[in-house]
Amino acid sequence: MAINPLEYLIDPHRRIYWVFLFSSVVIAAVFLWFNPKKRRLNLSKKLWLHPSALLDYGYFIFISVFKVLVILPVLIGAKEVALWVNDFLLTQYGFVRIEGFSYSQVMVSFTLILFVLSDLSRYWLHRFLHTVPWLWAFHKVHHSAKVLTPLTFYRVHPIESLLFGLRYSFVIGLVSGVFIYGFGAMIGIVDILGVNALAFVFSFVGSNLRHSHIGISFGAIIEHFLISPKQHQIHHSKQHINVNFGGFLAIWDWFFNSLVLSRDVNRVKFGIKYSEMKYFSRFHQLIFSPFFLLFKSK
Repeated sequence: MAINPLEYLIDPHRRIYWVFLFSSVVIAAVFLWFNPKKRRLNLSKKLWLHPSALLDYGYFIFISVFKVLVILPVLIGAKEVALWVNDFLLTQYGFVRIEGFSYSQVMVSFTLILFVLSDLSRYWLHRFLHTVPWLWAFHKVHHSAKVLTPLTFYRVHPIESLLFGLRYSFVIGLVSGVFIYGFGAMIGIVDILGVNALAFVFSFVGSNLRHSHIGISFGAIIEHFLISPKQHQIHHSKQHINVNFGGFLAIWDWFFNSLVLSRDVNRVKFGIKYSEMKYFSRFHQLIFSPFFLLFKSK
């Protein structure tokens, strides 16, 4: 597997796929056209050359290579999980085939269930990263960003990357294994360029703006169902760090009482506690400070 970070720009499975970046730039341009007061900050060198942003750029190169060389080799794959689930169901319940559904119906169901369960599992893992003290020590790496850029998305500790990789393999493998057991070869996803069509659409309509200073809100009604860029920016604020855990969908925050709407927050200030920021201002600190802070707290 290639380890060139630039390949993220041509891989539609990545958040910074060039199409997603381009669509975000177009949406941001429209937003700035109608909000001229926001232009100065978003077009400023102080933002894009801020020490925190520069740290994001360098860390992205590190983590993209580290994932390939260290994390991926130790991860169990979704295929292995799917095969195990299918074998387990065969052993427990014998051979079963569900009849009466067309291939298109199975595909749509598989695509929708994959998307929903993946998003739900992302919500709970993200929430645990905030509420479980030892996990929060590692997740602070992401929240230590003082300014937000699309590459802040990749500002995550290797331990967190490993956990999200395991989450992905488990959820995709579990759903795939159940569908293989029930429908055999009649499974597949409704995709765009090989990506779950729903995930592709949500990424296309501005997911990169979540880690930006483009404060687009969707309005109170829609924000009960979909996470807007402004809602995720609120999540990065020091005052509201334990709300809006959702990935694409806001319904989980709504159901589990962690939802905050854009209209309810006027100002945000990114980062973590001032007393802790000193531990996350340099490259090596993003890697080692979580371990140091865990040891210090004992």
